[in-house]
Amino acid sequence: MAEINRSELRKIIMTCLYQISVYKSNKIKYETKKVIKELQEVENDFVNTIVFGVEDNIKELDEVANKYLKGWTIDRLGKTDQAILRMGIYELLYTDTPDVVCINEAVELAKEYSDDKVKNMINAVLDGVMKDKE
Repeated sequence: MAEINRSELRKIIMTCLYQISVYKSNKIKYETKKVIKELQEVENDFVNTIVFGVEDNIKELDEVANKYLKGWTIDRLGKTDQAILRMGIYELLYTDTPDVVCINEAVELAKEYSDDKVKNMINAVLDGVMKDKE
């Protein structure tokens, strides 16, 4: 099987996080590992690290997001947008992926799955997180 690139993996991560948030909001029991397995048969450390990382740190990630969302809160965004934003913030704060790559990848996903306003919002939030991190 061909190696899946990180951009494709991030799409899988976004879908996992989206799926999990749908389960949560509908109070459906789920196992994170099974959600990941449904979307990707082959075990992947990058996917596991980020999906479980976002799950384990969701409160903190949302607090960070809310700090930068001017006049908004993350729970007002669509579930796809939330997934992209949480993944971007997690990657910025907890991985050694270069900051510009984290932001660029999140913005690329937002271009594909969100509208311009949300894409710009995600870009601004991640930019703020990156600047404060430095």
